[in-house]
Amino acid sequence: MEVTNCKACGSLFNYTGSGPRLCPNCQKKLEEKFQETKKYIRENPAANINQISEECKVSIPQIKRWVREERLSFTEASPIGLECEMCGKMIRTGRFCAECKQKMQNQLGSALDKPKPVEMPKKKEREKERMRFLDRANE
Repeated sequence: MEVTNCKACGSLFNYTGSGPRLCPNCQKKLEEKFQETKKYIRENPAANINQISEECKVSIPQIKRWVREERLSFTEASPIGLECEMCGKMIRTGRFCAECKQKMQNQLGSALDKPKPVEMPKKKEREKERMRFLDRANE
């Protein structure tokens, strides 16, 4: 844990190392804004991103961040869309379109070497059957 300043209000707080560098109070306020924005989008599916930003008093980059994180998604009727980070195709949520996700999954799957079974060297038949004795010279 480290002590750091909140990006929103500047107060000191213990940062746990996960998520944005926001104090608990600002994080709570941001979550409330998220819920308000989500409700507004459900009630106004045809609203564009500027309208959502103005009505909910949330910045456009923050709305896009929530969409990229797959916390928000838009219906097909919505004029809002983001570009797939690989091919540029318009998507409603996330960072990549379904086709690019599938390509990445296939590439990662083929990049991993499948473990090969370990073959034990075959011993000669005679060595397997031979009887062994302890050395009695030390008695």
